[in-house]
Amino acid sequence: MKILHTSDWHLGQYFMMKSRQSEHLSFLNWLIETVSSEGVDAVIVAGDIFDSTSPPSYARKLYSDFIVKLQRTGCTQLIIVSGNHDSVAVLNESKNLLQCLNVSVLAGLSEDLSDHLIVLKDKQQQDAMLVCALPFLRASDLVHSEFGLSADQKQMNLQRAIQSTYQKIYQLAKDHDGSLPIVATGHLTALGCAVSDSVREIYIGTLSAFPASLFPKFDYIALGHLHRPQKVQNNEHIQYCGSPIALSFDESKQTKKVLMVQFELNKSLDVRALDIPCTQKLQVISGDLESIKQQLQTLKEATPKVTIWLEIKLKDRLYLSDVQTQLNDLVEGSTLEILKISAPMINENKQWQTQHIDTLETLTPQELFVHRLDAQDNLDETQKLKLEVLFAQACADLETKS
Repeated sequence: MKILHTSDWHLGQYFMMKSRQSEHLSFLNWLIETVSSEGVDAVIVAGDIFDSTSPPSYARKLYSDFIVKLQRTGCTQLIIVSGNHDSVAVLNESKNLLQCLNVSVLAGLSEDLSDHLIVLKDKQQQDAMLVCALPFLRASDLVHSEFGLSADQKQMNLQRAIQSTYQKIYQLAKDHDGSLPIVATGHLTALGCAVSDSVREIYIGTLSAFPASLFPKFDYIALGHLHRPQKVQNNEHIQYCGSPIALSFDESKQTKKVLMVQFELNKSLDVRALDIPCTQKLQVISGDLESIKQQLQTLKEATPKVTIWLEIKLKDRLYLSDVQTQLNDLVEGSTLEILKISAPMINENKQWQTQHIDTLETLTPQELFVHRLDAQDNLDETQKLKLEVLFAQACADLETKS
């Protein structure tokens, strides 16, 4: 039995006001070709299909077109679970229709955990694997708010609730057929893993990471949420496949992957990583101003036909408005495009204020709210702190409802 593990597509993402549509289309076409050439029996998408709760129409079309194309490969089993970026309502819009194509969409946690137990069949249409398809587990689905609890108590309650949910569905799978491999999905941060800049915190003020030791003895756990492909505490059977494209500049040196997971008759596990072709290069250049200029000139001559999006990290304390003009003039007419410039002691987020571009792209809602509070002269620190807490709670409630 061979399954393909992918996650964190973030369809519809705009990166520094740049559309990722062509990159996502290239990835999805490559994925279809890979499924066909590898003879994949099932595909698991472990959350964050879309980048926002209101994805643009082209992102929805990429999603639906992929599902249609997948049917033509002979792989007719697809499991999609939601991530923290996804809207439960948006994914559920086509859930019943997609069931007719043998596509299982698990957008929110069901009251009946058996709804999340999926039986996958091999090419002979025999039961071959059980998938405990759990989506991003929202705190509001698992625990009730109690007045007076400390942050540590809230964290422990949420951790126990997540552990209990996985234990219950694992037991359901064992009771159904313990002879089959049991695979689980998850969209969370596992303890001890590397996080990139583009990963959003998912449990505000409570659980920061879930200990892998608390998972039941699944034969494989297909995780999403972290964009860097990695094993969890060096466990072969607990892995993140990562995002298919770089979603922040600190991911620019990563080779993006999908994971091919195969079980033999004796339930022995083999996980093989497949490199995803990169269709849009991101690069970070750092140094003093003169060094940056020399590196840009060298890069321009070395890659005359390759489009590269750049982040410039200056070591000089310079006004970005002056530097930006100089550097943009240097790359004008080339395939290099500078998307971000930062320098010491200067707030890099302010460089785009006149264009109203980068502020909303780089700040989280909570950070933007703090900036707004800082501009208020009539609030003391206690009032600001209370407002920050209330705003964080409002964001969490909104995320839950969406």
